[in-house]
Amino acid sequence: MQRWLSVAAGQIAFGPAAARLITVFGAKFNPDEVITRAHAVLKVIDEELQNRPWIADVDSAHPTIADVALYSYVFGAPEGNVDLLAYRQVQAWLARVEALPGFIAFATSKASLRA
Repeated sequence: MQRWLSVAAGQIAFGPAAARLITVFGAKFNPDEVITRAHAVLKVIDEELQNRPWIADVDSAHPTIADVALYSYVFGAPEGNVDLLAYRQVQAWLARVEALPGFIAFATSKASLRA
């Protein structure tokens, strides 16, 4: 669990989240650098999800705080020009999170790939 909370605070924050900050808020990050980081972490997440439905391998029947921690900026990655099409497991995981009872969708902007 701690591993994925650290990923959320590190590689996600400085990858897909930073990419989104550029397009939505005009942050002064290097787009190529943060998009490269985003794809590196998305590849790891995609591979981890190949054999289980949820990111932390604690209880494969239920999501955990790790899924919550990763979801928002992975979902928002396309707003930062980070294409999720190559990550089939990530896309399926996003859909599983969105299908949870009580899920409330995030508002999206018309930035980048969602424009």
